[in-house]
Amino acid sequence: MSDNQVSGRIRPSAFHAAPGTEDWRVLGEGACAFFRTGSFAGGVRLVEAIGAAVDGVGEVDLDLRAEGVTARLIEAGEEYYGLTERHVELARRVSEAAREVGAVAEPQGVQTVQVTIDALEQPAVVAFWRALLGYRDRSGSPEDLIDPLRRGAPFYFQQMDEPRPQRNRVHVDVWVPHDLAEARIAAALAAGGRLVTDEHAPNHWVLADPEGNEACVGAAGAAG
Repeated sequence: MSDNQVSGRIRPSAFHAAPGTEDWRVLGEGACAFFRTGSFAGGVRLVEAIGAAVDGVGEVDLDLRAEGVTARLIEAGEEYYGLTERHVELARRVSEAAREVGAVAEPQGVQTVQVTIDALEQPAVVAFWRALLGYRDRSGSPEDLIDPLRRGAPFYFQQMDEPRPQRNRVHVDVWVPHDLAEARIAAALAAGGRLVTDEHAPNHWVLADPEGNEACVGAAGAAG
C-alpha cells in the first residue's frame, strides 16, 4: 500500500461531524449503517444501487439480509486499519443510494463485538489464536487479530503483569452507536448487571454480570 492510499486518516469524531454522515455510526470496526428495506428483493436492489454509486470511488462491506442491508466502511490494509477522508464521500454516496430506492436508515441497528483475552505470555497466546482462527495481525497493532475476510469478531489481547485469580480473563467488548451507549448500559444494569468503572467514559464503560463476568461497552466518536 502506498502512502497516498492511507493519507487523510480521520478520527471517529471527525467522521461524525462531517455533513452527510448522519445515517452512520463509528463502532469498533469502522463506520457502519443499517438500511431497512422490508424484503430480500428490496435489499438486492439496494446492493445494486450501492454498487453503482461507489463504483470507482472505493469499497463498501455489505451484509444482505431479508430485513435490510448493513454497510461498513473501513481501510483494512497491511499498513493501516481505520477510517480515511474518502470514507466520508463513500458514506454520502451509500446514503443517497438508499434514499433513491426507499430504504430507511436505522442508526440504532448497528453494533460490533470484540473478544478480549488477558495474557501473561502475550506473543505465545496470540500465536495460538492466530493459528486456530486463521486470523491475521491488525495493521499497526500487535495486540489485535482480525478476520482477513472481515466477517468474524476481532480478538484483542491485553498484557497482564501478574496472574489474576478469581477474575475472568476473557471478556466481550460491545461497540454500540455513541448516542445509544447510555441506554444500552442502563438496560444491562436493569437486567442485573453492575457498573465496575466509568473512568474511561464516554469512550467505554466496564460492566459485570451477576456472577462477576466482565464486559465493556464501547462508544467510538463520543464527545468528551
